[in-house]
Amino acid sequence: MRIVAFLVLALSLVACSQKAPPAPLADDATRRMTAQGEIVGFTTADGAHSWRAVPFAAPPVGDLRWRAPRPPVPWEGAREATRFAERCMQLSNRLNAGEGIKPGKIIGSEDCLYLDIYAPPDAEGEDLPVMVWIHGGANVWGRASSYEGSRLAVNENVIIVAVQYRVGPFGFFAHDYLRDTAEAPGDTAANFAILDLIASLKWVQENIAAFGGDPQNVTIFGESAGGANVAALMASPLANGLYHRAIIQSGSFASTPLEKAESGHRNASGNIIERIGAANADALRNVEPEDLFDAYRDGAFAFLDMPTMIADGVSLPPYPLREAFTSLDRFNAAPVMTGTNRDEMKFFYFGDPRFVKRKFFLFPVPRDRVFYNRLNHYMARVWRILSVDQPAVAMTVAGHDQVYAYRFDWDESGKFLFSDFGELVGAGHAVEIPFVFNHFEFFGKRYDRIFFEDKTFETREALSRAMGAYWAAFARTGEPGAAGGPDWAPWPQDGGALMRFDSSADGGVGLIEDVDSIERLTHDLLSDAALHQKERCAIVAEIEIWDSAFAGPLVDAAGCARSN
Repeated sequence: MRIVAFLVLALSLVACSQKAPPAPLADDATRRMTAQGEIVGFTTADGAHSWRAVPFAAPPVGDLRWRAPRPPVPWEGAREATRFAERCMQLSNRLNAGEGIKPGKIIGSEDCLYLDIYAPPDAEGEDLPVMVWIHGGANVWGRASSYEGSRLAVNENVIIVAVQYRVGPFGFFAHDYLRDTAEAPGDTAANFAILDLIASLKWVQENIAAFGGDPQNVTIFGESAGGANVAALMASPLANGLYHRAIIQSGSFASTPLEKAESGHRNASGNIIERIGAANADALRNVEPEDLFDAYRDGAFAFLDMPTMIADGVSLPPYPLREAFTSLDRFNAAPVMTGTNRDEMKFFYFGDPRFVKRKFFLFPVPRDRVFYNRLNHYMARVWRILSVDQPAVAMTVAGHDQVYAYRFDWDESGKFLFSDFGELVGAGHAVEIPFVFNHFEFFGKRYDRIFFEDKTFETREALSRAMGAYWAAFARTGEPGAAGGPDWAPWPQDGGALMRFDSSADGGVGLIEDVDSIERLTHDLLSDAALHQKERCAIVAEIEIWDSAFAGPLVDAAGCARSN
């Protein structure tokens, strides 16, 4: 699934990152003792206790670059945990505009393996469910501080842990140089990001009880690349026993063959090393970050086109990740929720000049309203089939009977003069995140005012509280139906069942029986009377870019030329 090919198109749309406010004052009521030392946090505006930038591993710098994470270093005295950690080193993009950072700049630090904790104020001494959040960003971008867990923690009486992990070339790199100089078994891996997440889960097992969490009731959840990383952790033999439930929000179940990551891709590690001119592991570990990133550049964001989620045979199985879910012996068959948003691709397409124009040079509107909506309809179904229906069918056929699926449908964003964001973005990618966290300061002030209008507050709040309750009920018991709303049945072997999440003004929350497939999509696309053949083939071409193997039968059935 080539999500990175579309991520660039969305970079101009939102500004998640904003200038950091002053650090809050430490609160002695948050004093806790961890295995590494004493720590003091603060009380958030929503009444949660919070601890920022808690180290879960040693800084992966110097000789520890491209090695498995090492245990965190103990400290003397009380550590004040009121400021966010630096994000992991990455290239900036237009999502960083709120910070006054231009695209294409190296930002962050290699010293970035930290986590943030949010807990109800009376959690100490309790055994509350723990929910470990894994951020998205195509595995090349993002940070934990973009997500505020206070309200979810307080509303649902759970512990929220937001984790950072190495991204981009620091998180995914495969080469003999690294394997030949391994000092620990994990050093031979290629997915250092996945090893980071495993290290964070080990830290949670050892320390979360001090914050009121139950180490025997840990749920991992993440969105987009974070959801893909959840799927990877489910298939990683190194993560067994470190968590007990899993939630995949708009994720994927794809991986890159090791051979392709090393030499079969234009940005394969072997090609990068040649461009850098590194003759051995020492030279590679000592290369300046600027030189490393420059080796990936071919235009502003070409580094996005790099292998991630590598089938290295260490952190992940040596075969395709998707195949791991066809047998109970190949993955951790913990209770799992997986879902997508009804209009996933609108988030990526509404900034694409191929499909959207600027009226009076400023206001985005569809070039062809019918085609825009049909294109997004089919592309969102591709995402759903690959991320929900196919893995749900595979897991249930394998004998896993605790698979739950959902679809997020909320599309009530506002209008701004000529631009209707309810149509342009709809229930697009990432729009469900503010609902899960009950925190609607998410896309930046400029867009939040439009996306989340005051007039939708009551229905948004009701939907958000319902979603938070389902997510927390799943974390608490493994059965989301325990939230008290409409019952959420697991995915059946002989069909499909999805919980639809929408506001009461547009259908509400309820279970729908539905299953999608490439065969059904092909039939619908070929018989769609709203499309001309040229438009039909344009949609097929977009599907090919997304996943060429998935699109293969569709290309032939539609009678379209194959893309180069």
